[in-house]
Amino acid sequence: MINQHIFNFKSELSDLKIPKELNNPFSDKVPEISKVAAKEFQSFIELESENWNFDIQRQRGKMFGVLVVQKDDKDYGYLGTVSGKLPGGMSCIRFAPSVFDDSVDDFFMNRGMTKLTAMGNQIKNAKDPAEAAKLKEKRTRHSIGLQKKLFENYRFLNISGAEKNLIQIFKESSHGNPPSAAGECAAPKLLQYAFKSGLKPVAIAEFWWGNPGEDKGKKHNAFYPACKDRCRPILEYMLQDSDLFNSVNAAP
Repeated sequence: MINQHIFNFKSELSDLKIPKELNNPFSDKVPEISKVAAKEFQSFIELESENWNFDIQRQRGKMFGVLVVQKDDKDYGYLGTVSGKLPGGMSCIRFAPSVFDDSVDDFFMNRGMTKLTAMGNQIKNAKDPAEAAKLKEKRTRHSIGLQKKLFENYRFLNISGAEKNLIQIFKESSHGNPPSAAGECAAPKLLQYAFKSGLKPVAIAEFWWGNPGEDKGKKHNAFYPACKDRCRPILEYMLQDSDLFNSVNAAP
């Protein structure tokens, strides 16, 4: 069966040096094979983005990532995905998917968000200040509980197959509680899919695609290290049983 998430290289790889170990995701150094994968993936994005209503000249861009993998037949391919979501709630079946399955527990997240919206409308329509205050407190409790359940359902594998959720991962780090949108960056999604699928990670890279928007530090088509606030505890956990742990842990 063809794996729709694995891209086959169109470029010739025979002249490239294949890394023996996965590169440090927090380093500025990008392996050549990652650059080749990124260039091919960018060509794919250019074609597909016409279907996403994603105008890179006008809209704020997104961070994308690629992970070169070795398959069972020892051949090389790569995975690609986006950090967060595509504009307008669009999706792409070729991308490595989110770690969170939104259908779990009868789509509890969708139901929870619908309830939050309804509670917000109740607050707006409340005429009694005391009643509004009680509704706000109730809404806050619901929001906190929903966020906690969401983090509990972001379950990550490490390289040896052990699994922990976001709350457990961040609790064991020095970062405290998981920040909003933790687990949705490109690197964790790519590694999670590789580990679940029995693919060997070879080289990883993330790049910005599109208008920098308010984030003037980002440049179209430029490579960037994995983010520290959201990704570092997750990637340290995911890679902890490999020889990479020390280099990742020592990254500035």
